Amino acid sequence: MEKTGGRGTPSRRALWIALAYLIASSLWILLTDLGVERLVRDPVALTQVQTWKGWAFVAVTAAVLYLVLRRQFQRDRELLDLQQDQREEILRLSQFQESVIDNANIWINVLDQNGRILLWNKAAEKISGYPGQEVTGGDWIWQALYPDPDYRNWVLAQVDGIHLGGKEVEGLETTILTRDGNERLIAWNSRPFRNTGGEEVGSIAIGMDVTERRAAERRLMERERQLTTIMDNLPGMAYRCLYDDRWTMKFVSSGCHELTGYQPEDLIDNHRIAWTDIILPEHRPDVLEAVEQAIASADSFSLEYEILRADGERLWVWERGRSIEENSGLALEGIVLDITERKELEQRLSELATLDALTGQLNRRETERLLEEEVIRANRYQRQLAVLWVDLDHFKDVNDTHGHAVGDQVLRAVSLRLADSIRAVDTLGRFGGEEFIVVLPEMSVMEAEEIAERLRHRVADEPILTTSGEPLALTISIGVAVFPDHATTAEGLCELADRAMYRAKEEGRNRTAIATPGV
Repeated sequence: MEKTGGRGTPSRRALWIALAYLIASSLWILLTDLGVERLVRDPVALTQVQTWKGWAFVAVTAAVLYLVLRRQFQRDRELLDLQQDQREEILRLSQFQESVIDNANIWINVLDQNGRILLWNKAAEKISGYPGQEVTGGDWIWQALYPDPDYRNWVLAQVDGIHLGGKEVEGLETTILTRDGNERLIAWNSRPFRNTGGEEVGSIAIGMDVTERRAAERRLMERERQLTTIMDNLPGMAYRCLYDDRWTMKFVSSGCHELTGYQPEDLIDNHRIAWTDIILPEHRPDVLEAVEQAIASADSFSLEYEILRADGERLWVWERGRSIEENSGLALEGIVLDITERKELEQRLSELATLDALTGQLNRRETERLLEEEVIRANRYQRQLAVLWVDLDHFKDVNDTHGHAVGDQVLRAVSLRLADSIRAVDTLGRFGGEEFIVVLPEMSVMEAEEIAERLRHRVADEPILTTSGEPLALTISIGVAVFPDHATTAEGLCELADRAMYRAKEEGRNRTAIATPGV
């Protein structure tokens, strides 16, 4: 349809120019003829003038025609050059597009409405194993890529949905069988393909081989599953936290609940409580200092400290951890184990090594060790130190009359009365049989004698109620030796106190005797 309005179409403009030239030419001939006839009366001269007038008209017409044709030829040349440039640009663009499509590292294919292949790039050739010259123009490739009929029909139904329904597909994953018999997983994005008139003529599909990626994702998921299983079955609690003033937890394994009584989410981001708040206050400074020193030396750390569970129970834990660098800054990761049973066992072993099994007081070896330390301290600071050697009177008669069970009960009861009657800084130990030693730091002879008398009266004035309900009256004899008045060594003090105790027995028992220096 011709465009109306304005200056009109080129053919209409040419028509108007021709009419204008015809009218102008006719007027030129008519007017010049009338003018020449009036001015020239001589027939011969008139003929010459008419001849020259004709040649002038031809010359002007030729000049005008030359100018018009020259302009038209220039326009035609410019148009031809422009069309040639456009054809070359289109060719270059087409070659560039073909190069991009062929060299793209993703599968690109174009289908017509019947599912026949119109374009099959090099990536499609490389992934599938089928060259483009074999595939283009046919639809047999679907049988090759999807040999299972049911699966193939499902894939083609997706293609029909694009062709018939005009829908776009994103992230559709299909498994193809390559020419060499391997399976590859392809993720597709596809949409309708239209011509320049907007008419749908097929579809274009872009596929990415995600076989290795999906395999890596499955391996990662399996590794995470295994790691989670390991974490869940580890004794104690694994953790990762920020290295801040509260050790803000970012990951806590499920063992957290059994260890602390708190759920993992209670500790994450300090939702309910911070880990540093679980550590008993008396342990916090040592724990924080040890971690700081380990970080400063780029070393791992091992700690033992007590925590307070959600139910109020105190628990000994062992922590092994290290510092790591993260995007958010320095962090800590490690594991925390319950070592309460071990600590209790260590305590029991320590007690077995230092305490008397029957009375619960210090045994002979530990008492002698502490006495040696007290002598060294008294000598260093020029202080006095008293040793009381205590022996139960007639204890053999108790065993013979009432039996060894009652005898053991008597020893326990006497040891408790002695322990209740001395200071916290004093030391009470059983030396064996019915003999006890009391070590009194910074005690003079007179003060030690007063303490000995108090102990003696405490035992004598409080009969022991046996398991049979029978009260049993007992007495003790005590020997006193003082550093440095009587001796300057632990062995010397014990020997003199022992001798003084025997002297008390010889003097009638139930009494205190003071050691004699040098005896």
